[in-house]
Amino acid sequence: MCEKDMLLHICCGPCSMFVIDDLREYFGRDYGIWGLYANPNIHPYEEFLRRLENADKACAIKGIPLSVITDFEQERWEFFEGEQKDRCKMCYRIRMDMAARFAAENGFRKFSTTLLVSPYQNHEEIKLAGEEAAKRYGVEFFYRDYSVGFREGQRQAREAGLYRQKYCGCLPSKEYK
Repeated sequence: MCEKDMLLHICCGPCSMFVIDDLREYFGRDYGIWGLYANPNIHPYEEFLRRLENADKACAIKGIPLSVITDFEQERWEFFEGEQKDRCKMCYRIRMDMAARFAAENGFRKFSTTLLVSPYQNHEEIKLAGEEAAKRYGVEFFYRDYSVGFREGQRQAREAGLYRQKYCGCLPSKEYK
C-alpha cells in the first residue's frame, strides 16, 4: 500500500506510462501515486474493458495501485447535441469531477490526469475542469504539461505490449481521428 500523495486519473495504459515516471522524477521515487480509472466516455463497452485491462497492466508494470469506477454512459456522449468541442468540455468536466470527488473521499491531497500527456487534448480546458473540480471538493489539481513525453510513453507501451487505441474514447471521436 502506498502513501496517498497523488491520485492520478488514468484514461488508458499507454498514457500513464510516461506520466507516472515524470511524477516520480518530479516528486521523488517514494511519492505515493495511486491510479484511478474513471472513464464513462469510452465506448463501446468492449473498448471500455480493454482500456481498463491495459490501465491495470500499466499500473502493475509501474508498481502503483489502481482503483476503478465502473460507470459507463454511452448514451450521454452518443446523443450529445452540441459541437465536438462542447462534448469534449463536458467529458473533461465529468472525469475531473469523478477524480476530485474520489480524491477527497479517499484522503488524497491532490490529483492529476494522464489526459495531459496527449498533444491532441485541450490542455486549457482540462486544467480549467480540474481546477474547478478541485475547488468543489477541497483538494488540489496538479497541472503539468506531460505532452513532452507522449512519444516516450507510446514507446514504453509498445515495448510492454499494451493496447494502443486509435481514438479518444467516445464513438463520435472515432469519426474525428
